[in-house]
Amino acid sequence: MSASADGVSASADGVSASGDGPDIGQTSPHPHTAVRPGIARAGDREWEGAGMPGSRPAPTEPISPAEGPLTARDAIDAVETELDRVLGEALSRAREVDALFAREVADRIAAFVGQGGKRSRTAFAWCGWRAAGGAGDATAVIRTGAALELVQACALIHDDVMDGSSMRRGSPAMHVAVARMHRAARLTGSPEAFATAAAVLAGDLALAWADDLLTRTALGSPYGQRLHREWEAMRGEMVAGQYRDLRAQASGTTDVEEALTIATLKSALYTVERPLALGASLADADAPVLAALRCAGRCAGLAFQLRDDLLGAFGDPLVTGKSADDDLRTRKLTYLLATGVRLARADGDEEALAALTAAGPDRSDETVRRMRAAMERTGARAVVESEIAGLAATSLRHFAETGADEAVRREFVLLVERVSGVALEPAGQPAPGRCPAPPGPDGASDDDR
Repeated sequence: MSASADGVSASADGVSASGDGPDIGQTSPHPHTAVRPGIARAGDREWEGAGMPGSRPAPTEPISPAEGPLTARDAIDAVETELDRVLGEALSRAREVDALFAREVADRIAAFVGQGGKRSRTAFAWCGWRAAGGAGDATAVIRTGAALELVQACALIHDDVMDGSSMRRGSPAMHVAVARMHRAARLTGSPEAFATAAAVLAGDLALAWADDLLTRTALGSPYGQRLHREWEAMRGEMVAGQYRDLRAQASGTTDVEEALTIATLKSALYTVERPLALGASLADADAPVLAALRCAGRCAGLAFQLRDDLLGAFGDPLVTGKSADDDLRTRKLTYLLATGVRLARADGDEEALAALTAAGPDRSDETVRRMRAAMERTGARAVVESEIAGLAATSLRHFAETGADEAVRREFVLLVERVSGVALEPAGQPAPGRCPAPPGPDGASDDDR
């Protein structure tokens, strides 16, 4: 099933975990004592903050400020503290099981999570909670945000293995670091095979930690069943979407609809819609509010993934923390690539078409240069920029339908600006465009049946 959102048609069957966009991290020499950039600053248009040391004491009382409601920045700060607590407990358990395993696997996961990331999913969960009327004790939504950051660690570790990516958050990807450890320790066998297996196990462990935390949170909430249903759906969508991504690359398709389906599955749901809905479920959101949040999330999530595609082709690795050539060298199906192929065919631009569709082992720097030039010459880059702007604006109009107060709407604007890279103004009277199709074969989520 597909629908249109300001020119973008998207199918929504599920979701996977893709790269986390322009994350910059600084590895700490100690497990889970790391510099964390990217702390959200509510109320201005700067979403960057000074590094914050880890290992803070765990909260002993419900998370609720003395004066006024939490802001997005408060929520992210609280999630960092919660992650310190959760990871500290997880590392203690791992060391009780086996010291070698703890040092070479569990400690690496904790250090990776401690490197930071944008924590966008945390902020979107907070926005969903507040838009649905959440106030007072924010403990459940903060713990849900921490669980989202742990499942994101799983997704990134596995995604880097599947994509063969060498960098993440400005540092060697998990499997690359483990391969180096294998060589330094002079272990036998293939370092690459060992590292791949170890990274799969590390991702599995991060997912287990996320599930443990979310389950404990759900058990302690009066809305735990709703929370857990959203979480269950998100996990299944992650796997389905990642498989669609892998299969599209193996088939060599350049179909625009397939590219949009993958973009929807990879980010429109997992990155934005589900976090919004997870937060809203903890405030017992009614059906109209939840529907508006789902549409806002799908639009913002698509804008995020299309921006990530542009960064994957044209971004600066010193800013994004990952290679700008990987997607092009592997000819990964993105909306950008598919649009370039479509425009080249329509214009009869055989040179651009050859650059974008060439098969075979040629992954040279010159091939990458020709692909970038073709995306510029065909106008594909400009088309994607226009689609991002339309989706971001439509997302704000849908969010306005929730009736959220002005402060929450302003913070949602900052979030959408941040993930889309588009300067926006808060939506006025709700006049949303069409919404991409929600999950489910009949266009309805399980919670809306």
